[in-house]
Amino acid sequence: MWSNLPLFPPAASKMAHQVDYLYFFLVGTTAFFTILIVAMVCFFAWRYRRKKNPVATQIEGSMALEMTWTLIPTAIAMFIFAWGAALYFAETRPPRNAMEVYAVGKQWMWKFQHQEGQREINVLHVPVDRDVRMIMTSQDVIHSFFVPAFRIKADVLPGRYTSTWFHATVPGTYHLFCSQYCGTQHSGMVGEVVVMEPAAYQQWAASGSDGSLASEGEKAFMQYGCSMCHRADYQGRGPNLVGLFGKPVLLDDGRTVIADESYLRESIIYPGAKIASGFKNIMPNFQGQISEEELISLVAYIKGLGTGQSNPPATMAEPTAVYPVGPQPEKSQATPSGK
Repeated sequence: MWSNLPLFPPAASKMAHQVDYLYFFLVGTTAFFTILIVAMVCFFAWRYRRKKNPVATQIEGSMALEMTWTLIPTAIAMFIFAWGAALYFAETRPPRNAMEVYAVGKQWMWKFQHQEGQREINVLHVPVDRDVRMIMTSQDVIHSFFVPAFRIKADVLPGRYTSTWFHATVPGTYHLFCSQYCGTQHSGMVGEVVVMEPAAYQQWAASGSDGSLASEGEKAFMQYGCSMCHRADYQGRGPNLVGLFGKPVLLDDGRTVIADESYLRESIIYPGAKIASGFKNIMPNFQGQISEEELISLVAYIKGLGTGQSNPPATMAEPTAVYPVGPQPEKSQATPSGK
């Protein structure tokens, strides 16, 4: 009977045991000091119980005792902080070349899009022994992507991308929850993560796809007329996007930002939010005119430009250097981008 009541979910990711070790240390430390304090309270209550005709005595403080019960808890707290910070940094910085999957939270379901083009609802297929980075956004309210077996949880916010990553180590099917209350059917926003052997995953990925995510983004890029302004010959009204992703962008207000997924998304939805140096705010606003799925494909397409992962149209096939329209500066401290 007790075997059907596990205390902990299975540990099925590379970081799961590391998180468990910290958790067990916290539980053990808390239990130790709880027992110690209760025992001392009971002992002193008995040792210094009230007697008949007590005689008052002056008790002087002890500097050694004060320092002991100050420094020891401080050292333990700092040790826990350093351990927790190391785990946090490891869990929020995905390894290079991690497989990327886009996720959209919506009342009350999870929608996933793979780079190969597969789309899923409430089921996520991933290969075992492979780093997987989740790039997530919400279509309505705040959700939270939580897979107990992987010991990961990350908020999914509307209007921006957040990310988390995992490295599944054991094939199987694992529960996926939304751990942030998101409405009346919050408890029904559940799903599964299916971890597959590499050969089985490759077979699954090769079926049921009409094209890669980047190819879908290329279609949207041409459909919305983006190629008319974003040219590589420096004659367009918008900047060249080839090789832009991951580079610094100099803005017209003097700030410098990195062209990551959130920046690209914001540049499409709110083109006036961050204007690149050397360009005017003339791009139309696409808020409400483009779906979240099209946004994801456009971002994937722009990310692949100049990296060999996408096939840019003829108007985008020029060199990868990005400069504002007009005379090119002798030195550029940042790679400007425009909206």
